[in-house]
Amino acid sequence: MHKHISEQYDLELSQIRDTLMEMAGLVEVQVNNACTSLVNHDMELAEEVRDVESRLNQFEVDLDDRCVSIIAKRQPTAGDLRAIVSVMKVITDLERIGDEADRIAKMALELADSEKPEHQYAEFRAIHANVMKMLKRTLDAFARLDVESALRVFEDDENIDRAYNKIVRQSIETMQSNPQEVERSVSLMWAARALERIGDHAKNISEYVIYQVKGHDVRHSDVAGEMLE
Repeated sequence: MHKHISEQYDLELSQIRDTLMEMAGLVEVQVNNACTSLVNHDMELAEEVRDVESRLNQFEVDLDDRCVSIIAKRQPTAGDLRAIVSVMKVITDLERIGDEADRIAKMALELADSEKPEHQYAEFRAIHANVMKMLKRTLDAFARLDVESALRVFEDDENIDRAYNKIVRQSIETMQSNPQEVERSVSLMWAARALERIGDHAKNISEYVIYQVKGHDVRHSDVAGEMLE
């Protein structure tokens, strides 16, 4: 009987993780499409991103319900409980990444009727590419419970923060030298801020990988830094 219950629990948790990775795949597409719509002034793609947002919200609700149900029915302990808690936290961060993609799509719609700048959003495209790599790394780390890859994400996050700060400085300089660029520069800063926040959520997911595998809560601590050394 115990073996049967254990196998059923493993199956339910596996199905939840599979659905979570489906949600993660959709989140990656959303982020990429939102950024692409901004740099290409593609209103149709931006609208598509905004329309899909409701699907991510439904993923969050359904997965949360399934996690609560498995806790109530199976009453998992120790490592099993950590696994479910980690999944629930990842669900929340994925939904918030979706919110940030929606925010970028909103900025894309605001910029759609304006002319593209001479630099063709070079710095934004660079941070977009790096965020996509970071997001892929953290989701792969979660799927494989790979602590080493999860730790690399902490370094990625520092690079994203520096790139975001560079965009802010450049945008401020542009607004000071050319008041006509204020509206575009503000929208671009908000979009870059959304990418920086996506990096923060990706880092959170990596923290949950470490928590699930090692049992260490590395939030607000130097434990992750010590593990990198």
